[in-house]
Amino acid sequence: MKNMSYNTITRLSKEDAAKLFLNSDLMELGELANNIRKELHPDGIVTFVIDRNINYTNVCVCKCKFCAFYRDKEDEDAYVLDKETLKRKIDETKELGGTQILLQGGLHPELGIEFYEDMLKFIKDQNIWIHGFSPPEIIHISKMAGLSVEETLERLIRAGLDSIPGGGAELLVDSERSRISPNKINSELWLKVMEIAHKLGLKTTATMMFKKGDSIEYILEHLDKIRKLQDKTGGFTAFIPWPFQPDNTELGGEHVTAYEYLKVLALSRIYLDNIKNIQVSWVTQGPKIGQIGLYFGGNDFGSLMIEENVVAACGATYRISLEDMVHNIKRAGFIPAQRNMQYEILRVFE
Repeated sequence: MKNMSYNTITRLSKEDAAKLFLNSDLMELGELANNIRKELHPDGIVTFVIDRNINYTNVCVCKCKFCAFYRDKEDEDAYVLDKETLKRKIDETKELGGTQILLQGGLHPELGIEFYEDMLKFIKDQNIWIHGFSPPEIIHISKMAGLSVEETLERLIRAGLDSIPGGGAELLVDSERSRISPNKINSELWLKVMEIAHKLGLKTTATMMFKKGDSIEYILEHLDKIRKLQDKTGGFTAFIPWPFQPDNTELGGEHVTAYEYLKVLALSRIYLDNIKNIQVSWVTQGPKIGQIGLYFGGNDFGSLMIEENVVAACGATYRISLEDMVHNIKRAGFIPAQRNMQYEILRVFE
């Protein structure tokens, strides 16, 4: 490593992290990240969750340039899921050992907060954890209802919301957000929703969608904002960096390579010293790169993904069974364990 030293006691500044990233090769970064992973998770357990990503509507007024999933409400294939379909999807999830629903949808221009409350109560009646509504959805619901973010979250929590996914973060760099998703909330609002959620007792995850060619300065600005909020609240259970999938999108561009993905994954593990869990993105990279990611700082294999629509619309079609999930983790040299959203171990596969 060229003129760089690092230990897990010293917190990296953005400037030192940039030097580390630019002056280190892939294997050097991977070794640092792997050592941190081993310190945080010395038992060699790699976790995963069995859940289903239910997109309750594909109608969205945001129209982000990187999204191939959204539709206008007048489109022939626009939808809002009915309760019968919701129940069937939930029943199937539970039959497969699933413990939670990842509930996300577009920013529908006509659905009021009562719709979301009713949907949450219906799902909660099925006795399953609801990991739902990214910060852009929360802001949209609050505006439609004429309520503050805190009032909106309090109502959704009473209706059954258990935790919040980190979607809609993309890069928390406003110049870039205004370019690729000009109708979406800015970074300050994304962070505000998460801070208020943490204050109200909700645990959340954090994500980062990065593109080929994104500068290290942009990536570190994102990581630094996540780290600072975690210092303040401690409410993030995990961080998930994943590469943009350009197929079928207005934004287009080249795919992030496995090499580039693994470098960013390793940097995320090194920089986010206050977030215990880093998730590998086998959904976009495939199970083999997911296995390698476990030696570049990752300790969580994410979700079984019984259903996933948004990334699939961009051309990523990887699927995995429970047996394959367990097999992939074991073959990588780790002990597989099913977890819940709060990273409590439910079952260990010896």
